[in-house]
Amino acid sequence: MERRDRIDLFGAASLTGFALLLAFNQVIIKVTNGGLQPVFFAGLRSAGAAICVYLWLRYRGIPLRGSWAVAIAGVITGTIFAFEFLFLFMALDLTTVSRTSVIFYSMPVWMALASHFILPADRLTPKKGLGLALCVGGVALAMSDRHGGTASIAGDLAALGAAMGWAATAMMAKASPLKRARPEVQLFWQVLVSAPILLMLSPLFGDLVRDLQWFHMAGLVFQIIVVVSAGFIFWLWLLSIYPASGVASFTFLSPVFGVGLGWALLGEPVGLPLVGALVLVAAGILLINRK
Repeated sequence: MERRDRIDLFGAASLTGFALLLAFNQVIIKVTNGGLQPVFFAGLRSAGAAICVYLWLRYRGIPLRGSWAVAIAGVITGTIFAFEFLFLFMALDLTTVSRTSVIFYSMPVWMALASHFILPADRLTPKKGLGLALCVGGVALAMSDRHGGTASIAGDLAALGAAMGWAATAMMAKASPLKRARPEVQLFWQVLVSAPILLMLSPLFGDLVRDLQWFHMAGLVFQIIVVVSAGFIFWLWLLSIYPASGVASFTFLSPVFGVGLGWALLGEPVGLPLVGALVLVAAGILLINRK
């Protein structure tokens, strides 16, 4: 598909579906953490995804060979990817899906800040600055809410670290030599490099296996095949043909879906401060990315 200068109907439908998948993904991680230690779980997911993506590359005849610059960028991106998901999986182990969603999906704030300094055509404007302030205010409100004893400052900080890691990964895909690689190759670097990092770090976080049940293994398989192998390739492909700001703007839907699914599927409490934080983050994301 040719590169587009705006989000069309196909792009809007695809990005909305992907936002819903990401929100449901957090519920799956939260449940599966009950059977597998979070960092070990993340490492297994990356290892399984590396095999799936490699088989896809072979099936499609997509070469992995590239320049040293692409390889170095791939290793750096994979390392960032590892810590992004270390933080995200730990956040979902320590706090609720609802709180994690609001904080994690502040990613466009950190992406907008990075773009201001790295991408000359994507400078901050007064409108973007207002959006950034709203997002930061929403994150601060979410972190200050200690509703119902379900909050965890460590979980909140982990979610914030994951958001910054996601922004850094996206910027590497747009502004480093890795942008010359196909989306599938970018993802292969991310999961290939992150798998050994996460698996080596996992013993530092406690027992690797908890109360493992069949549905935890089903969650792991869902993560490997649907979320990472198919979903992330699709997202990177969308990022390659649509404007980065347009793609990022649809992330405002994920915290909305995340809070809703956390409440509906897991019975998580949703107080007024968290709803207010959600509104601020969603409004800020729209201002940051709206032309």
